[in-house]
Amino acid sequence: MDELGYDPDDGRADLAQIGLVAVGQVLAARDGARAVAVARLGSGRLVVVDDMCPHDGGRISDGFVDGERLVCARHGWELEVDGERCRRACKLRE
Repeated sequence: MDELGYDPDDGRADLAQIGLVAVGQVLAARDGARAVAVARLGSGRLVVVDDMCPHDGGRISDGFVDGERLVCARHGWELEVDGERCRRACKLRE
């Protein structure tokens, strides 16, 4: 970590450097000091959200896309994109 307030060598690409994101793909990136997940939903809509599940802080970028929802890999929470954040969409996957 340096004077930027984050580690610029943490392995996350800068958001401006992200190229084409395929439908169903989720990538970890950085928007300045902010860790984000970049995803292309089933409809083709590109979303950029905080890379933190509202359930327990797991990385959304470790999850996957299911139609118009993001699914957290840790506990299966289905999330709907609400601006730059995610909110729980329904009950846990079983």
